[in-house]
Order: sequence, then C-alpha cells, then structure tokens
Amino acid sequence: MKKQITFILVAIALALNSLSAQDTFSIIAVDPETGEVGSAGATCVPGIGALGGVILLNSIIPGRGGVNAQAWICIDPHINLDNAIEQMDMGLSPQEVLDWLYDNDACFSQNFNPEYRQYGVADFSPEGEPRAAAFTGVSTDDWKGHRVGSNYAIQGNILKGPEVVDSMEAHFLAAEGSLAFKLMAAMQGANIVGADARCTAAGTSSTSAFLRVFKPDDAPDAPYLELNVAETPTGQEPIDSLQTLFDAWVVSSASELASPDHSPIHISPNPSNGQIRVTWLNPSNFREGMLLQLIHLGGSYLKRIPYNQPNLELVLEQEGVFIIQLFDREGHTLATEKVIHVK
Repeated sequence: MKKQITFILVAIALALNSLSAQDTFSIIAVDPETGEVGSAGATCVPGIGALGGVILLNSIIPGRGGVNAQAWICIDPHINLDNAIEQMDMGLSPQEVLDWLYDNDACFSQNFNPEYRQYGVADFSPEGEPRAAAFTGVSTDDWKGHRVGSNYAIQGNILKGPEVVDSMEAHFLAAEGSLAFKLMAAMQGANIVGADARCTAAGTSSTSAFLRVFKPDDAPDAPYLELNVAETPTGQEPIDSLQTLFDAWVVSSASELASPDHSPIHISPNPSNGQIRVTWLNPSNFREGMLLQLIHLGGSYLKRIPYNQPNLELVLEQEGVFIIQLFDREGHTLATEKVIHVK
C-alpha cells in the first residue's frame, strides 16, 4: 500500500512539474463594438487533460477584461492569475496589473521569480476604450515573445519561433466578423507542426486547445461561447478539433436564433438568385450604428458590414442557406432571419 501511495505522489509531482514548465501560445482580446471579452490558446503539456485542459490559463471578468497567465505557473490555486483578476476588478489597467504582478509574484515555481512568467491582459477603460498589455520574462523558455495591439495581446513560449505569434496576429487582424471568428482565425494561424516545440515529433501544433467568449451581461461562470479540447491523442491536431466544434456552434446557434416573426427587417426575394435587399420596415425608427452579419450555414463566416440605410442590397456569393443577423451598437441582436440562395 505504501509503495502504491508513493507511486501516486511521484506521478502527481511529475505531472505538476511538466505543467509548471508550460509551453503555450494564447490570445486575449476585447471587442469595443460589442463589449465582448474572449480568449483562446493551446499547449503541449502531457496529461493536461486531467486538469481540464489549457483553458485553465485564462480568467475573464465579463464586460471588463481578462488575463492569460502562462509559463511556470502554480495551480490549485492558479495564484498569479487569481491575483491578476482581483487587481483588474479593483480598477487597475492592463499595464498596472502586469506591474503589480511583477512586484508581487506569489508562485513558488522557480522561487517566486517573475522573470519566469508570461502574461497577456486586455480590458476596457472606464470610458469603454480597449486596452492591452503583455509581459514575457527573460527566463521564460525559448522561443518566447508577445505581440500587442490596441485590443489584443498574443503571447507564447517554447515555440517553434516568432512566426507562430506573427501568424496568429496576422490571422486575427485579417479575419472578418465577431470576436469569436477572429479568435478562431488566430488559432488557425498557429496550426503549424511544432508551433509548440514539444509537439514537433507528434506532427501537431499542440495537444490541448480552447476558445471562449463572454458577452457583457454573461455570468462569470456562463460564457456565451466556450469550446474546450482538453487533450487529444498523440498525432491528432487539437486546433482542427476546435475548428470542428466551432463550425458546429456557428450552425447550431444561427439556426436556433432564426425567428422571422415580428422582425424589424424584410428580406426579398427569398429564395434568391444571389442578390437580395434588406429593408428596415419602419423608417421612422431606423437606428444609427447598426451592424449586419451574414453567415453561411456551411460553417464559413462571410461578412459583417454597417447597416447604415433602410434599404441595403447584398450579393450572396455562394449557394445555400444563410443567416442574416442585425445588431445595435451595443451588440444586442435586433433580428435574425434565414435566406436561401438557389440558381
């Protein structure tokens, strides 16, 4: 019995040690148009599925912001991440959160040395403006680095090279649509063999991946979208698995939302030969700043454009079933309708 207990304790210690030296790439971002906060990431840590997957690196305050904390972490609790969220909740900006974490490192891993840590932070200022900052300690394992924009922070360690975070950034910025689509695009930017260097021999980018998005009024434990690939078998690409989950979510969520009854818009002709007109039925209460989102039910996002006139003409470039959604400037859904394009 003693031998069995000793073996279990050694196994747990080895698992925690491999987790603490976490080689990870991730993105944290906010959407100033909708108030959404989201995160996505991946890693190649053996056994991380037993802990729920790499999603453990992230925490979010809906409507405010979020933090990704990775590289030589302490878990149960994930103390530096918990402290970062507490400081954000108290009003600190992303850079102030990073400064506080550096001065108050609470993780015993690597002797409470903040130079072993890596963070990404994004939030909204009191005026609603997006802010972001990142930190990569000099002792974090190579290749390491980060990229920061006005509303996002991308960071990674033990990577194939800088091309991983560069590709994530390029895909995020080029993607059209909501924050969820941009985060998924960023993850596809890292769908490179050995993106996380320890997965090179396995022929994958990583073994665990996640994506989550919170709307401003979501409860802290109930995100609008949460996809988690806790751990894949050796040789199976988790970002491909994440994409499959994402595509299924796009189809199901759009289909469930479709409800033309009492809609403020009318789409004609429907079915269509490819050209449609979206008409706001009551011009007297037409709103400024609305957005129109067009989704193909095959799972591929098409476009998101301003809806700035009561009669808007669109061209459907593919055959099939589409969902058209209309949002006000606060991100609330005003209408969701189906339209069919046939020859």
